[in-house]
Amino acid sequence: MNQTLFSPLQMGDLGLHNRIVMAPLTRNRATEDGTPTQLMAEYYRQRASAGLIITEMTVVSAGGTGYINAPGLYMPQHVAGWRRVTDAVHRAGGLILVQLGHAGRISHPLLLPNGEQPVAPSAVRADGHAFTRRGKRPFVTPRALDGNEIAGIVEQFRRASKLAVETRFDGIEVHAANGYLLDEFL
Repeated sequence: MNQTLFSPLQMGDLGLHNRIVMAPLTRNRATEDGTPTQLMAEYYRQRASAGLIITEMTVVSAGGTGYINAPGLYMPQHVAGWRRVTDAVHRAGGLILVQLGHAGRISHPLLLPNGEQPVAPSAVRADGHAFTRRGKRPFVTPRALDGNEIAGIVEQFRRASKLAVETRFDGIEVHAANGYLLDEFL
């Protein structure tokens, strides 16, 4: 057996007790408004023996939602829900990072407040489908962001990062892949 995998690792300020990192995995187990549930606390607690856990994509605003029952980190009830998760993981001896993201065009009006259009750097529809409460639906053409709106999205990430500190996460990973908003800009 490879003993290196089970040896400690210093990663910045974090002292991992082994080199196993749990990658982010979409779970769809939050409430309809994005509040983390007790089931999520139990799920992450059960995995606390990993050296580090990275949560599923946690949206920074209701307008950044790309999945049914995706967790958020922008309302007080989200902080309380995630605090149950971080406390459970820490009590079990684990470390946990939150992955913050915004789905951008990889969404659908049926997933967004008031049936809003998803936003993107430009009005270019993604190939594929969104899974909504009404079933699988093709992605729609997003609304191109106005230059003035970008500062607001940056603020959403800043605010969610601040809430992550209050929620006692051990760190933050910014999701900039998979065709989501930040990846769309790249």
